[in-house]
Amino acid sequence: MQFSESWLRSFVNPDKISTDALSHSLTMAGLEVEEVGPVAPPFNKVVVARVLSTERHPNADRLNVCQVDAGTGETLQIVCGAPNVAPGVLVPCALVGAVLPPSEAGGKPFEIKVGKLRGVDSFGMLCSARELKLSEDHGGLMLLPEDARIGMDIREYLDLDDQVFVIKLTPNKADCLSIHGVAREVAALTGAALRLPEMKPVAVTLADKLPVKISAPDLCGRFSGRVIRGVNAHAATPAWMVQRLERAGQRSISALVDISNYVMLELGRPSHVFDLDKIHGGLDVRWGRKGEQLKLLNGNTVELDEQVGVIADDKEIESLAGIMGGDSTAVTLDTTNIYLEAAFWWPQAIQGRSRRFNFSTDAGHRFERGVDYATTVEHIERISALILEICGGQAGPVDDQIVNLPQRKPVRLRVARAERVLGIELSPAVIADVFQRLQLPFAREQGEDGEVFVVTPPSYRFDIEIEEDLIEEVARIYGFERIPARPPIAESEMRPTDEARRSTHAVRHAIAARDYQEVINFAFVEEKWERDFASNDNPIRLLNPIASQLAVMRSTLIGGLLDKVRYNLNRKASRVRMFEVGRVFHRDASVADGGLTVAGYRQPMVAGGIAYGPAFDEQWGIATRPVDFFDVKGDVEALLFPRVARFEPVSHPALHPGRAAQVVIDGKVAGVIGELHPRWLQEYELTQAPVVFELDLQALREVGLPGYTEISKFPAAVRDLALVVKQSVRVQDLLDAMREALEKQGSARYCQSLVLFDEFRPKAASAAIGADEKSLAFRLTLQDTGATLQDETVDSAVRCMVEAAGAAFQARMRG
Repeated sequence: MQFSESWLRSFVNPDKISTDALSHSLTMAGLEVEEVGPVAPPFNKVVVARVLSTERHPNADRLNVCQVDAGTGETLQIVCGAPNVAPGVLVPCALVGAVLPPSEAGGKPFEIKVGKLRGVDSFGMLCSARELKLSEDHGGLMLLPEDARIGMDIREYLDLDDQVFVIKLTPNKADCLSIHGVAREVAALTGAALRLPEMKPVAVTLADKLPVKISAPDLCGRFSGRVIRGVNAHAATPAWMVQRLERAGQRSISALVDISNYVMLELGRPSHVFDLDKIHGGLDVRWGRKGEQLKLLNGNTVELDEQVGVIADDKEIESLAGIMGGDSTAVTLDTTNIYLEAAFWWPQAIQGRSRRFNFSTDAGHRFERGVDYATTVEHIERISALILEICGGQAGPVDDQIVNLPQRKPVRLRVARAERVLGIELSPAVIADVFQRLQLPFAREQGEDGEVFVVTPPSYRFDIEIEEDLIEEVARIYGFERIPARPPIAESEMRPTDEARRSTHAVRHAIAARDYQEVINFAFVEEKWERDFASNDNPIRLLNPIASQLAVMRSTLIGGLLDKVRYNLNRKASRVRMFEVGRVFHRDASVADGGLTVAGYRQPMVAGGIAYGPAFDEQWGIATRPVDFFDVKGDVEALLFPRVARFEPVSHPALHPGRAAQVVIDGKVAGVIGELHPRWLQEYELTQAPVVFELDLQALREVGLPGYTEISKFPAAVRDLALVVKQSVRVQDLLDAMREALEKQGSARYCQSLVLFDEFRPKAASAAIGADEKSLAFRLTLQDTGATLQDETVDSAVRCMVEAAGAAFQARMRG
């Protein structure tokens, strides 16, 4: 929010506080002043002057020789090339010796001297607003009103020593989105008197009323309006109002629009001025309907639905409720009859609606945070008075309809609780003084913990709902600087460490150690990603997305990781390995509300990774090859160590049907791993398939406690066996059958390892291996801790394994 110091001091003027002190006080009270700067750069010896006469320069067609009265006691001759110079106009005049701002950034100040222009002496310079750095207008001289006194310093006349404040407000401080609101804070902080503009009812000379119906009480709680006829829309906006608007960052448009904007900045009340003659019948305040359209004041045509509030007449939609007016009823310079509207719109009904149409307005910014619902009539009177004063006309009575206003529940503040939170001693008298200065009505009573203040929030304070809000108010006005900085006092306690679980931080380090770079993505994603990678046709939708495409919550990390791969590939990165640890979101009716849960939604933490490009950085010792399923499978096994996972085939919408597996630990599915499905390679413009994994974070954190295992001092017996089986037989099924056979025979206690170390598939059928068969070579390591194993024991174990494989899968020994 931006405003001039002089405007603020017209409401509250603490005499003994400088600009810097005022800025500091506001910042320490929670209204952060981001910037304070002068409205004009420094310059001197520029005065109000009147052009007495002009004549054409004898040696230049575009120059005029002017005789000027600058209040110096003598007439000055000044050569001027401005197209709008004429006898009788009042303009700024830089006298000889004046120093003007530099013409460009980084330049030197410009000094006015006696000079000759095409042979004619010139004793000064007539100035444009651009030459004084008051605006970018360079179409001619800056023309001044007739009330300007000749010879008066232009800085004094235009109040150019005024300062402009730029305040960064937190979202809860909607009550300070006006000069009145900031002035209330200054009055509370300094004790200075607060002066408000008069809001007396204007004389009612018409009986006209416009019929208005409020069909949506949950949209609009109060609607006030007035008919004014016979206005002069060509009337000029007063210079004082234009000046205040410009210093608040607003451009002057026309008198009627300027007055509406002025009162919004002054009192925080957005209002709207309709051209009465363009309204068909009466107005209906209601929710929009599917298929309706509205052309707005900014020229955009928007599609409406049942989630957007509108003001409609008997024929068409006229306004987007609480956000922006429609083009069809906009006031113009030909407008003579108007309908003035000020309403209370429920914040929940306005929140997020502007962003649905990709724009933001000052009115929507205020209404979605909450605007005073008790002062619509007073503010209508303020706007009416300004319109009648500036544009003339005759006013009808105010039509004020109240259908649904907020019920402000009292909020209790325990003095003992405030002392504990702030860490200081607070007497009830101090707290009472704070509430009185903030104009917060309160009552006092005794509670179990001592004295309690019961505060009823005013109609303009939508940020006061719980006890902590009142504690914050006490801290702000009491002064954060007065609260001493004390180190926290707490008992130190050595807590046991759960050695069976590692932290999320340790998991991140472990994945990074496998050559993956961490990324952090939004938890809200494109709806298309959910359909493509999770077959999720009913994703969890956001009520208020930050962007139209990021409208749903993710149920998988794959979409975000793949998007970052494409981002890197577009920037010429050939090898990409990334991971993310984050939350995903699923519908689950069994979940109840809790401290960290939301009813109906399960929010587990998962770790996902993706590898694309070469398996290793290019080097002379290893041949370049693309990363494959088994590279990433090895990474997953290393991350899960010492726990051992099974990898079972799985059908997954994001993964290749024959190159995907689910990760199973202790009989529970803990995640998936696989190559990206071929159909998504073309869809997402990838030249090779990335390999992705997604694991439950809790499975990664569980490592178990280490256990003692005796190391044998006797030699191990190693046997290799090659089995020929059908190509459809899975290796994991073979391993399971052979381990089960060892268990039944009683040799399982000797088995140190049983691993596959070779696979052979013939190109053509042979006597040893058929065309539809494959050879699998396993290595079996047996070892006993009590004695050297005899050959008979080893051979018996091998024999039982081969027999079990033969019985289950028709496997036979090769050769």
